[in-house]
Amino acid sequence: TQWLALGPAWFATLQQRILREEDSPASRKAELVSQFQAIKDGLQQRSADQFNQAVATFQTQSGEVPGVSRLAAKVPFEDRYNQLQPIGLSAVLYVLCGLLALASFGFWRQPLRRLSFWLLLAILLLHTAGLAARIYILDRPPVINLYSSAVFIGWSVVLFGLLLELIFPIGIAVMMASVCGLLSLMVAYGLEVSTPGDTLNVLQAVLDTRFWLSTHVITVTLGYAATFFAGFFAIVSLGHKAIARWQPRATALPAKSAQFQRLQLTFDRIIYGMVCFALFFSFVGTVLGGLWADDSWGRFWGWDPKENGALMIVLWNALLLHARWDKLVGPRGFALLAIFGNVVTAWSWFGTNQLGIGLHSYGFNEKLLALLVGFCLSQLLLIGAGWLLTRSGVPASDSPTAGRR
Repeated sequence: TQWLALGPAWFATLQQRILREEDSPASRKAELVSQFQAIKDGLQQRSADQFNQAVATFQTQSGEVPGVSRLAAKVPFEDRYNQLQPIGLSAVLYVLCGLLALASFGFWRQPLRRLSFWLLLAILLLHTAGLAARIYILDRPPVINLYSSAVFIGWSVVLFGLLLELIFPIGIAVMMASVCGLLSLMVAYGLEVSTPGDTLNVLQAVLDTRFWLSTHVITVTLGYAATFFAGFFAIVSLGHKAIARWQPRATALPAKSAQFQRLQLTFDRIIYGMVCFALFFSFVGTVLGGLWADDSWGRFWGWDPKENGALMIVLWNALLLHARWDKLVGPRGFALLAIFGNVVTAWSWFGTNQLGIGLHSYGFNEKLLALLVGFCLSQLLLIGAGWLLTRSGVPASDSPTAGRR
């Protein structure tokens, strides 16, 4: 009924041996500690027979302890999970799906688009199986640390992409979902490598609250995912506009101009919808975080860096919608602002932890600092390039929102 660290448990074992108490709960616990030590000895001595025998004995004896049998039953399942690596396999398949979606713009448009859609759905199911396995093994919600947050954000953006492809069946959403899913799992892999030991680790004490992990963390992470997805779609929108702007005028046929307008309008609608979605979930998630803080620390808001980062996402998404609704910016300006949302979200996700201060500093990892700075600089460069390459835009007579940039 009580977990002990190995050191105190081992000294308690020595005490039982000295007192020579037998057939008592303490002596049975001492025997378990001895068997666990035998497992360690077999591992250190690189003796497979000794290790396997010690593990088998430990499993038999620990399975008889109340409350342990349910946990022990998960060990073979966790072993199969580590062998199959569904999260890593999903990352590889996202590459294939993205290439198929990209190829659909060159030839066999509809067959390849449909194939990439169904492949993405199959990968999402595999990704979901990986998340479900982690939930079963840990007996916790899907987001418990930075690694799992990256895995969940990847799952969320792929789900967004599939839903958007159903609404706008042109293949863009599948391609973007594959790219974002791959990037998020690459971030997760980087976090896994930079963190010693298994990613199925013990939670920080402050996080070990299932209700708030199931509400605040999941909700605010969905806000992260939606803001990122809007920002990456904005990059595609500006890239498409730049290509149309700099292509030879001789190829700018009226049919292409009409197609350009329809595609830009689709991009604008997707970005707008994702920003609305992001504002709702980031706001609700931030409020739930304040309620968790009040429950844990006795105050709703304390201007902690992580709290400020969450508020920044809410304010930035609100700024985007305010600028659009009041016609302060057009589709081009809205897309540029959405790209900067990637910087704001990355800072809230990782940057606030790098400060090493506040009640949320348990996520500190100095190895992430260079990656964070590089990502933010890349987004600023994309904003600058997007602004320069699309300054003139398409002719005013061809623009669906003439007069607004």
